[in-house]
Amino acid sequence: MRLAELSTRSGVTTATIKYYLREGLLPPGRRITATQSEYDEEHLRRLRLVRALIQVGRIPVASAREVLAALQDEGLDRNERLGTAVRALPHGPAPDENDPATEVGRRTADALLERLGWSYDPSSEAPTAPAYGMLVTAIATLSRLGYPCSAQDLEPNARAMERLAVTDLDLVERYRTPEEQVEAAVALTVLYEPVLLSLRRLAEAQESRRRFGGT
Repeated sequence: MRLAELSTRSGVTTATIKYYLREGLLPPGRRITATQSEYDEEHLRRLRLVRALIQVGRIPVASAREVLAALQDEGLDRNERLGTAVRALPHGPAPDENDPATEVGRRTADALLERLGWSYDPSSEAPTAPAYGMLVTAIATLSRLGYPCSAQDLEPNARAMERLAVTDLDLVERYRTPEEQVEAAVALTVLYEPVLLSLRRLAEAQESRRRFGGT
């Protein structure tokens, strides 16, 4: 397909596609004349991923490039590719080591993960490190403000996330090739988080009506 068709099918303007090509976010098309190139379904798939990262996820171009580099690293298996790519996505604030509540958050997070039997590596280079840091920061804030945040309090939420992870990866496995699966996993990480937040709020409203009545 030519650039105009790629733009129509992807919903991305030709000017933006040219920018992504210049920035290395899309591989070059197959040159057919001195001024024209041809693109294929791989370009369309990659363009949808780039759009999810930058236009929807508001991820900086440099971070998007890092994610894509991880996806293309053939020296990594699928699990490693996904972990490295997700680690490159923007995350919440890292723990404040000057805050006394951070130690409470870290102990609670460790106790929770031990109860769950989840393996993780809190080192700064591990793919799980940003998510672990976000968890510590969130628990520290809850603790500082006096809200329930023990490992026992948080375990039901974590168990729900276990079930959700199965659903997420079932969706990913609908795609045919390992490359498509890893790309879909990254895109769905970005695109589904607003869905999950919305559904949680709707579910809480439903449960509130069930428990307390009213409209």
